[in-house]
Amino acid sequence: MAEKPLIWLGDSRDKIRGFPDAARQIAGFQLWRVQRGLEPNDWKPMPSVGPGVQEIRIHTGAEHRVFYIAKFAEAVYVLHAFEKRMRRTRQNDLDLARHRLGLLLKQRAR
Repeated sequence: MAEKPLIWLGDSRDKIRGFPDAARQIAGFQLWRVQRGLEPNDWKPMPSVGPGVQEIRIHTGAEHRVFYIAKFAEAVYVLHAFEKRMRRTRQNDLDLARHRLGLLLKQRAR
């Protein structure tokens, strides 16, 4: 399978750049796997954000998450990246990813 490009929505690229080195390297490697049509090593579906959205889970002492959608042929879209400080994902993070997904779907419909 050909490698899909990554398209960063909002400040998702800057957020990953702000991760500690170990978390940033893991995020990069896992997104590389997704670009090649493989699953990340540790992930879960995020239907609460939208159909087809998945979460890469990064454990390096601190918890980091990357929300993405890869179901479209043209690219892998990175919706949001953040440090998770509580057991449950904050509503703000879910809402932001949902908003970016909505904008993406509107743009693709044109």
